Amino acid sequence: MSSAASPSQGVRPLSDSPSAPAPDSLTILLYASNRLTRENVRLALGRRVAMDLPPVSVVEVATQPAVLSAMDDGGIDLAILDGEAVPGGMGLCRQLKDEIVRCPPILVLTGRPDDAWLATWSRADGVAPHPIDPFRLPGVVADMLRARVA
Repeated sequence: MSSAASPSQGVRPLSDSPSAPAPDSLTILLYASNRLTRENVRLALGRRVAMDLPPVSVVEVATQPAVLSAMDDGGIDLAILDGEAVPGGMGLCRQLKDEIVRCPPILVLTGRPDDAWLATWSRADGVAPHPIDPFRLPGVVADMLRARVA
């Protein structure tokens, strides 16, 4: 009989524990119904958004139920929701902020820079406009992750 704990015996990811040592990687949930949007965001983020942060692991989902399931499972350090997705990421952001007690930070992608006020309504922690800027997006994500791991 082995005394080693199995994954099903309450072992939590490091990112869920506020007193845990620095994680080996940070998990980003990426929701967009458009495959090209997901690809553009993933490529813009790369494997590491900043040298002072651990590598990132991107979990891509294309549906609202998949977002809810991933958030319920825990272990998400940051969520990126496409405001142009169907159904929209802004309404989903507001729902997550209302329903999850310690909701991870959420970045909303808006259709244009003038839509930033909608992200405020959704209670997003950050906002970035379409088209995806591969130089700006990693910086915004890194700032949000630094606040999360601090």
